[in-house]
Amino acid sequence: DEKFDTQEIVPVVKVGDTFIMELFHGKTIAFKDIALSILPYLMKNAEKNCDSREEIVILTATSGDTGKAALEGFKDIQGIRIIVFYPENGVSQVQKLQMVTQEGKNTHVVAIDGNFDDAQSAVKGILNDEKIRLELKSRNIKFSSANSINIGRLIPQITYYYSTYEKLVKDKEINRGDQVNFVVPTGNFGNILAGYFAKRMGLPVNKLICAANENNILRDFINTGIYDINRPFIKTMSPSMDILISSNLERLLYYLSGCNNNYIAGLMKDLSTNKKYEVNDNIKKKLNEEFWSSYCNEEETLETIKKVYQSYGYVMDTHTAVAYKTYEDYIYATQDQTKTVILSTASPFKFPGSVYKAIFGASDQSELTLMLSLSERTGLMIPKVVDGLGNKEVLHTRSCTPEKMTNEIMLILSEGQDD
Repeated sequence: DEKFDTQEIVPVVKVGDTFIMELFHGKTIAFKDIALSILPYLMKNAEKNCDSREEIVILTATSGDTGKAALEGFKDIQGIRIIVFYPENGVSQVQKLQMVTQEGKNTHVVAIDGNFDDAQSAVKGILNDEKIRLELKSRNIKFSSANSINIGRLIPQITYYYSTYEKLVKDKEINRGDQVNFVVPTGNFGNILAGYFAKRMGLPVNKLICAANENNILRDFINTGIYDINRPFIKTMSPSMDILISSNLERLLYYLSGCNNNYIAGLMKDLSTNKKYEVNDNIKKKLNEEFWSSYCNEEETLETIKKVYQSYGYVMDTHTAVAYKTYEDYIYATQDQTKTVILSTASPFKFPGSVYKAIFGASDQSELTLMLSLSERTGLMIPKVVDGLGNKEVLHTRSCTPEKMTNEIMLILSEGQDD
C-alpha cells in the first residue's frame, strides 16, 4: 500500500555475484518499517482478543531507526501513546530530523544525554519496575515496547527471509532446497535472530553471517563465547549498530541452551554484576555451526561504499557496507561459494554525509544539502519521505538524562494526550 514506495515491498537486487535485500522502501527508509507497519495492528487485535481496555504507552529506545519507524507506525492510533528516547549525539542529522518533526497527537520524542545502551537499559528497567507498573494500572495504563525486545516486533521480520528465498527461486538463481547465506549488519541482534528463527522453521540457510562495526562485541562473542562489555563505546558512521548490550542475544542463547531458563538467568546476572559472561562449550559449538562473524572499521566502510559504486554503480549506506565487507572477509576465510544475500537495512539517503564522503570526498555542507548533491551526482531519486525534510517544523524539543527518564515519562503522561 502507500506505506512503501515499491510494488515489491522487499526488492532483491543483484550486485556482482551477491544479492542485496533492500529493506528500506518504507516510510522511514529503514528496515524496521516492515515490522512496525504491522505491529500496531497486531497489538490492537491482541487487546481486543484479551478484552483489555487499558491505554497502552509504548516506550522505545532508538539508535536511530526504530524510533522514527515506531512513531510513524503508531501515529494517531486510538488508545496508544508512544514515547521515544534517542541519544542526542548518537544519530545522523536525517535520523534526528525525522523524529523531532514527527506529527501525531500521541507521539512524544525525548533526546537523552547518553548512548543507546543507556536508553535501552533504562527502558528495560522501567518496564520491569513493579512499583511503576502498579501506579499506572491504577490509572488504567500499561506499558509495552516497539523495540525488538517485544516479540511482536521481531516475528514479522522472519517473512522477508522467506520472500527473498522465493524470489531467488523464481528468478532461477537457485533451485528450491538449495542453501543460501544471509549477511546481516547487526547491533541489537534482532534482525539476524529473525533469520535464525526462519532457519529453525525450515528455510534452507547455510550460514548467518553477523556483520559488526567497530563496536565489535558480537564478533568477539561469536568467535570466543565470551561476552564482555568492559570496552569503550565507539560512535561510528553506522550508528544503528553502535550497541554494546544486544538484547536479542539472550533469546538466541535461550534456544541454544535447550531452553534452560536458569542457565540464561545466571548469564544475565553475570552480565549485570561483572559486565561479562562466558557460555559453555556446547553453546560455543552451536554458535560456530550457525553463525560466522567479522567486523568492519570506519575506513573500510568508506572504501567499500566507493568500491561497490565504482564497480557496479550501486549506492549503499554505511550499514550495508559493513555487511558487504564482512562478506568479503567470509569468502576469504572459507572459500564458500554458497549463494549469498546481504541485508541492506537503510537507504543511502539516511546517511548522505558519510555516503557522499565515501564516493566523492569530504564536504563541509550539511547532510540535507549533501542529500541533494548525492542525488544529482549518482542519479538516484531522493525518497519522497525525506525530500524537503529540512523545511518541516520541529515539534519535539524535550531532553533529559537517562536517570531522569522515569520522571520525563510521568510528566508526559500527566500532561494528557493532546499536548
